[in-house]
Amino acid sequence: MSSRIPPATRDGFPAFRTITTRWMDNDIYGHMNNVVHYALFDTAVNGWLIEQGVLDIHKGGQIGLVVETGCRYHGELAFPDVITAGIRVGKLGTSSVRYEIALFRNDEAEAAAEGFFVHVYVDRASRRPMALAAPLRAALEAIAH
Repeated sequence: MSSRIPPATRDGFPAFRTITTRWMDNDIYGHMNNVVHYALFDTAVNGWLIEQGVLDIHKGGQIGLVVETGCRYHGELAFPDVITAGIRVGKLGTSSVRYEIALFRNDEAEAAAEGFFVHVYVDRASRRPMALAAPLRAALEAIAH
């Protein structure tokens, strides 16, 4: 009897971003190399934050630094797949947030991969943790699980 956790489904995520795969994402085995999944997680979350107007990557006084990350693989992804990244907040702290991301291949209902990462938000100059800015907290609360 398997104790493997089943893949997440699209209905478990309140926010989505579409990301196209690239030729260079495939490895010698003909599927997406595992390190690319992490880049997709980062791209999905930071793209969403920029779209929400709560992340200014060039001038913002508050930035998120990754302190923990992980991934569970359920199926293969490869170029030329179109990836839909489901995004939600699993835990929201004073200065930290746990993002949970699922990567869905083309129109599939179940995730091919699921990951998470934890951002600690810090002052850009001092790199010291700081409480989440009110607009950022509001955006994150809107997608909290």
